[in-house]
Amino acid sequence: MLVVLVAAATLAATSFIQGYYSSEGIKREASGRAMSELEGARSDIMDIVDQAEAAVRNNLWIAQWCLERPDSLYRVPQRVVLDNPVVVGSTIALVPNYKKGQPAYVAPYAVRDLVSGKIQIRSLATEEYDYPSQEWFEVGLYDNDGYWSEPYYDIGGGEQYMTTFSMPVTDMDGKTAGVLTADISLDWLTSVAKDIKIYPHSVSTLTSRDGNTLIMAGDMPADDEKYQTYSVPVERTGWTLSLTLPEEDLFESVNRMEIIVRMLQLLGLAMLILILRVVAKNVTNYHRLNEQKERMQSELRIGRDIQMSMVPKTSPPFSDAKALDFAASIVPAKDVGGDLYDYYIRDEKLYFCIGDVSGKGVPAALVMTVTRTLFRAISSHESSPARLVYLMNNYLSESNENEMFVTFFMGVLNLSSGRMRYCNAGHNPPLILTDTVSELPVKPNLSMGVMLDFPYEEQEITLHQDDALFLYTDGLSEAEDAQSRQFGMQRIEEILHTRRDAQKQLSAMQTAVNAFVGDAPQSDDLTMLLIHYLGQVSAAREVRHLTLHNDIQQIHQLETFVEAIALEKNLDPGLALNLNLALEEAVTNVITYAYPKGTDGLVEIEAVIREKAVGFVITDSGTPFDPTARPDADITLSVEERPIGGLGIHLVRQIMDEVHYDWVDGKNRLTLIKKL
Repeated sequence: MLVVLVAAATLAATSFIQGYYSSEGIKREASGRAMSELEGARSDIMDIVDQAEAAVRNNLWIAQWCLERPDSLYRVPQRVVLDNPVVVGSTIALVPNYKKGQPAYVAPYAVRDLVSGKIQIRSLATEEYDYPSQEWFEVGLYDNDGYWSEPYYDIGGGEQYMTTFSMPVTDMDGKTAGVLTADISLDWLTSVAKDIKIYPHSVSTLTSRDGNTLIMAGDMPADDEKYQTYSVPVERTGWTLSLTLPEEDLFESVNRMEIIVRMLQLLGLAMLILILRVVAKNVTNYHRLNEQKERMQSELRIGRDIQMSMVPKTSPPFSDAKALDFAASIVPAKDVGGDLYDYYIRDEKLYFCIGDVSGKGVPAALVMTVTRTLFRAISSHESSPARLVYLMNNYLSESNENEMFVTFFMGVLNLSSGRMRYCNAGHNPPLILTDTVSELPVKPNLSMGVMLDFPYEEQEITLHQDDALFLYTDGLSEAEDAQSRQFGMQRIEEILHTRRDAQKQLSAMQTAVNAFVGDAPQSDDLTMLLIHYLGQVSAAREVRHLTLHNDIQQIHQLETFVEAIALEKNLDPGLALNLNLALEEAVTNVITYAYPKGTDGLVEIEAVIREKAVGFVITDSGTPFDPTARPDADITLSVEERPIGGLGIHLVRQIMDEVHYDWVDGKNRLTLIKKL
């Protein structure tokens, strides 16, 4: 009996302790889940907030420029709304009586129609609206960091529930002239709040800076109910996002468990005393080991997903490039690996690469990620393979504390002519498929990451119609079966002798490797690319030409040139105006700086018009100069603090979707592309 009483007391104490720690654990788990949900919702809100603020900041300098051109003021809010889908309305509202000779109140307002989505231009300078008394104007006029207004229903303006971000606009003399705003509709906040639902009766709320409830999803607990509340601030807006969890929901499982435990105490007290310690210890160890294993597997899966997201997956790739039949695949030996490939088309040229990082696992995957990022970043403005590999090698060599290296092959294939320039950095020579299968001639350059300033050599070859290029890593040729025999080059060439389309060719190669390896574990990452050149079949396009002398007096011809294209192609007048503005900035830069003073030179402008894009190629024979290498002007600085220059190329980048520079055949070549 004494033993039973002691056991009962022990179980009762155990039950109490278990209930206590279970409750505390549930509180911590609920807190973690609540904060995670709140942080996710806040992130969604801040994403919209950041976009709206950026829309205003990026257009302040244009607003400043337009102050001297009152007829152009309406284009500023129109541009803010047109270029930023999250913004439903925008105005540039001037200080009353800002400039003599102009109306006392000036506030052009652009708003996106809720039904049609079209941009409408209105004026807020009405007696009914009285914009100078609005909070967004009164406070925003003096807040240089930008101000988010209290949410309000905008009668006479956007006609919806919204909040407004405003920043002061100063003229060239530093005088405050007015404010530039971006309006954000608050309808989407309701769906954000409703999505925060981690328990059946949880309540999510959003309160304003002044403590007003903007959104409430769910019913608040009664005064006599206990609950837990978690909150996060929404930076810069003054809002607070909160989640209230009734304790009845939190501890429902704990209460149910307590009833079961008490029943077990009555039915199996003696047995429970004998096995409790052993079972508890084993269960704890099992859970700990299982959690560690799952956590490691989860982290590796996430790492693999991140790594695989770095390589292109378009299927089929380049559906618009009729000159190509292309396929690529990568199979890591572990959850993460060190192989990489990449490709994209720019200016009707295919940029592609393949590489293999020394080693395996997480370190190799990190170097792979850096290498692929470098390729994308540098090739965006560099078209020479040797120069590109040289720059990548220097970066990898400078930061190579673990002495890892990368074998690398890259090429640039002109889809019109078949001319391919390429550079090899210690990688397996690709195979070229013509009437036969042979190795592509490559120079024995060093792998990347080994030596600074290594002089990489560039090579060139012309692919003819129906030629193909097969690139691979040594995970293919050195794949081993259970007897440690390698797959070898002979088998690779035998498979390639049978011509198939690109994807079927890679599938046939992978099938052959799998059959050869059998049950043997994969020893290395396996990556393959096949580029089948079909010959150029140009998409329908039209070309217009204009030749100017380097005389600024000829710049007016550009407006006629662009207007003719816009009229023929029925382009939006606003788009035509922006295209002309970008082209004028780029050509003015060439006329001003390309040729020595007093020297006559030519500026060739070629307009290439496609169904979904219009592009301009500006060519001159002047001094080599890359305007895209110049950093964007810091438009947040005052006129006195801002260095001279840089605004022109900044404006061009803001208007056009792509801006590229090349030095080709002794000429500067600047390409501007706008997607339609």
